Formats: sequence, C-alpha cells, structure tokens
Amino acid sequence: MSTVLRTAVETLRDRAPRAKPQVAVVLGSGWGGLAAHVEDALHVPYTELDGFPHAGVAGHAGEVLLGRIGTREVAVLCGRKHAYEDGDVKAMKVPLLALRELGCKALVLTNAAGSLDARMAPGSLMALSDHINLPQRSPLVGESGPDRFVDMVDAYDRGLRETALAVAHRQGIELHQGVYLWCLGPQFETVAEIRMFKQFGADAVGMSTVPETILARRAGMKVLAISLMTNMAAGMSEENLSHAHTLEQAGRVTATASRLLADIIKEIAP
Repeated sequence: MSTVLRTAVETLRDRAPRAKPQVAVVLGSGWGGLAAHVEDALHVPYTELDGFPHAGVAGHAGEVLLGRIGTREVAVLCGRKHAYEDGDVKAMKVPLLALRELGCKALVLTNAAGSLDARMAPGSLMALSDHINLPQRSPLVGESGPDRFVDMVDAYDRGLRETALAVAHRQGIELHQGVYLWCLGPQFETVAEIRMFKQFGADAVGMSTVPETILARRAGMKVLAISLMTNMAAGMSEENLSHAHTLEQAGRVTATASRLLADIIKEIAP
C-alpha cells in the first residue's frame, strides 16, 4: 500500500472508527440527490484526504459520505475527477482503493450520458451490460504484477444488475440495459462519430466510468453502473449540447433516479 493510500485510509478510519461500509458509490452528474438518502452521514471533504481529487466540474460536491442506506453501510463519493480535466486516467485510483480497504466489496457507478438509442429518451436510465474503451487508455499502465492483466469479461456484475432490474420493475420504472462507450472528452462528439459508435454497438456515450470499472475489477470489487440519459447524441435531435444542458436535464429526473438507486443499494448483496 502506498503512503498516500495508507494516509487516506487512516484519515477515514480516524473520522469514522466504527464505519464498515459494504458498498461504495460514485455519484456522477445528476445523481447528487442520493446524498439525501444516506442516514447518519458523516461528511469528509476530499480536501482532507490525501490522493483524493479536487472536484473541478459543476455538479460534483467533492466529499465522502459515510453512513447507511437502509441496513446497508455505504461510502459515497460525491463527485469524480474525469480524465479530460488533465489527462489523468488514474485520478480515482486512491479513492476507490481506500474504500476497498475500508471493506467495500461492491461498487456502484453512476453517470450522465448521451443516448444513441431512440427508445431511450432523455430521462431514461440504463444499466451497463458492457463498455467500449474507445481511447484505449488504462489506469493500469505502469502498474506491476500479474494481476494488472484484468479479465474484463462480465466487468459489470450480472447478479448486481439483476437486482437493479428487479427493483426497477417492482417500481414500474423502465431500466434499460446496454453498452456504454467512453470518450475522453471534454468536447462532445460529432455527428459522424455518433454514426460510427452505433456501428460499434454502443447504446450510450459518456466521459467517465470506464477507468473506474477497470480499477475496481483489479481490486476484486463487483461493479454495477447506471447511466442517466440527459440528451440524445449529436445528430439525433435539435438539442444544443452543453454541460449546463446536461445538468438541467438531469435535474428534472434526479429525484426519481436517486430514489431508485437508494432502493437498489438496499438490496445489493456484496
């Protein structure tokens, strides 16, 4: 364990000595409403934790919440650092490994994405069944040891996804399944790129999640990821794409999405 990681873990344990989180959560754009579902929450700003990023994107709070959702102890990362901010695909390594050291065996990732499927209008939700790493960049470059050769088949755990689908079905919420394509960003995609991505088999496109999934799989964590569709991808509507537009669209459904996510977490078996 690196000195930076050890210090971050020790700080979290000092702040919450009785915390034994089982599920880690990363909140992307539009998912901040989940924080209201965390009971007895202890707030630890990223600025107090070595190796944690300074959230540089609007809509990302930049703090860890340690508490409960139902009977499930959770550690919630309110905000992430994206590779497009400075090119660092390892930016979330220390936060994720710190939560793994605290005891988290499952990781729930959330994001805002653009839909490539006409059946998934803005406001729709999609559980990731697989992903496409378009930039072919990895947070494991420079690592050593045989465990860096991570098997990415079933990177998104079938059992966790089935739980999510069952909860959504009971609540009458349509939770799609599909393939998420990661673009480095921060620019949005061109119309020609979107046509190409459809040919690749992508159902949604976004600028996060994939590096975190790779890190989590190497750490032995099960992964569930859910995308909130905030827009149709370039060329599929008359919308003018921007980050402000993303946040505006996400704000319209954040309460419903966050409530569903909380109920899913209550039933996750790490």
